[in-house]
Amino acid sequence: MNWLTNFVRPKIRALYTRKDVPDNLWHKCPSCEAMIFHRDLEEHLHVCQHCGHHMRLDPPRRLAMLFDDGAYQTIELPKVLVDPLKFRDTKRYTDRLKEAQSKTGRADAIMVAHGSMGGLPVVVAAFDFGFMGGSMGMAVGEGLVAAAKLAVLQEAPLIVVPASGGARMQEGILSLMQMPRTVIAVEQVKEAGLPYVVILTDPTTGGVTASFAMLGDVHIAEPGAQIGFAGQRVIEGTVRETLPEGFQRSEYLFDHGMVDMVVHRKALRTTLVRILDLLRRPLPTAEIVRLPHRGEADGPVAAVPAAEGSETRAGAGAPER
Repeated sequence: MNWLTNFVRPKIRALYTRKDVPDNLWHKCPSCEAMIFHRDLEEHLHVCQHCGHHMRLDPPRRLAMLFDDGAYQTIELPKVLVDPLKFRDTKRYTDRLKEAQSKTGRADAIMVAHGSMGGLPVVVAAFDFGFMGGSMGMAVGEGLVAAAKLAVLQEAPLIVVPASGGARMQEGILSLMQMPRTVIAVEQVKEAGLPYVVILTDPTTGGVTASFAMLGDVHIAEPGAQIGFAGQRVIEGTVRETLPEGFQRSEYLFDHGMVDMVVHRKALRTTLVRILDLLRRPLPTAEIVRLPHRGEADGPVAAVPAAEGSETRAGAGAPER
């Protein structure tokens, strides 16, 4: 019996016993509803390879995608009052905060990090839509102010990646006050002569759009991102007209001049590096040799020195005009 019990029976049971399979191996695309294997999803940066839908990213994935070698350092954000209005709807505000903190592992809806991008120092503030819809309360406002101060201190460009439904209603007027505060923080970065770049992701709406999200020196949007202030149904009910197809999407805003470029997520980092390089290294990166004009005698020609610490690039030897 020992041989049958200890050896034969477990072998037979293993043939028909169902093995536990993790629930997160497959993900459904919200747009085309195709099932995507989790490794394929990670390889394509959470973009559906069937329809091109750009899914939302949490801050750690976003930051690892942007910084050189995925290496960055986060900063501790200033502490704020918790539930200053003692707000309660169907739940206490404190309970909602605890649920969001337990779900995301973050204190609030923003994450600020610094590192290098294309060899240049950069400060990035990324929103987490999974934390109460990325709503902007006092903690988010303090995070943006801290990011702006860090950018000025390090003489680094500031990049903000909003993904938000707008102001946080549970904090009332204290939430709305973050709109002018973030505008002032952005102005401090610009007064220091530093680039301010905004990457508009899905969704960027409400008070976030009405403040810092539309003040960038350069606005880059991901494909298909919803960008606007009020919702489409609210606008249609106000103007009593049917809005055009694709209204408030990044492609529509690009066609109407509100967005500078719409960039696929795979090309986003390369595009950012190129933009920051143009803004922060305006001098030629190699010696420019002036060729003699027609009729001039051949002889030694002057060379314009390259920017200090720069690298040689192809096409840098174009003649002066």
